[in-house]
Amino acid sequence: MSRPAARSRIQVGRTTVTYLPDGHAWLNPAVFLPSSVPSGWAAHDAFLDERGWFPVSIGSFLIRTGDRNVLVDLGLGAADFTLPGAAEFHGGGLLGALAAEGLTPEDVDTVIYTHLHHDHVGWTTNVPPSPDGTSGPVTGLTFPAARHLVSEREWAHWSGTNDPAGPDPLAVQRPLAEVIGFFGDRDVIAPGVRILATPGHTPGHSSVVVTDPAEEDSRRVVVLGDVMHCQVQITESHWTFAFDVDPAEGVATREQLLKEIEDDRTILAGGHFAGQVFGRVLPPTMRRVWAAGEATG
Repeated sequence: MSRPAARSRIQVGRTTVTYLPDGHAWLNPAVFLPSSVPSGWAAHDAFLDERGWFPVSIGSFLIRTGDRNVLVDLGLGAADFTLPGAAEFHGGGLLGALAAEGLTPEDVDTVIYTHLHHDHVGWTTNVPPSPDGTSGPVTGLTFPAARHLVSEREWAHWSGTNDPAGPDPLAVQRPLAEVIGFFGDRDVIAPGVRILATPGHTPGHSSVVVTDPAEEDSRRVVVLGDVMHCQVQITESHWTFAFDVDPAEGVATREQLLKEIEDDRTILAGGHFAGQVFGRVLPPTMRRVWAAGEATG
């Protein structure tokens, strides 16, 4: 049975990409990957627990390039809840994982959101627990010195909505309203850090491509966001996720990306992948397979 991923990193020249776990979830595939059931997991049951649920990691990627400290996504936040028959969510570890890298929230200069689903924006603001165990009032941005960036199309999609899958208006959209910045496809955010539009899961979903800025032909890391939720979707690329806004576009985006990264210089960083978030896509003989990477803890 697979387990959620631990903190690990990979080197790209002088740049490092580090996975910082915030928490994890266990999901019922009948609810979250409906096109995978009833028989799709027969070849992949090593991922499932005794209930037939699969794990997903939840966290952030820290990109250190030159003197820049960039976070991609902000996890679930200090949350712990169950959706009966569907899922269990556990969060809250991101700041501890960041501290283990020798950094404080004030050291982060840029936050990139791949998209604004709730499990990618959880540490946007500081919401301390109340004595009764519930969330307290919002006290400000968790990363006060950072630019906060997202696709303008993504921001517009969630503006004025109350969709439970999306960002909390009080804890995310309102505090960011005066400071949010926007990027476009292929924009360079920091040396060697570039945006790649990957719509479908949400309209403005973006991935992040990381290379060594000193070596144009260096290997690259592609931070997926939610292009895929588990390694199994490398093989089963037609499986759609319950919260895909445009499932057909999501499948087309995933298939196109998979075709583009079937090489020996591209490392995938799948923030929801169990076990190991870093790895490569091996070109298909009969079908694609996942090969875990050489990340260090």
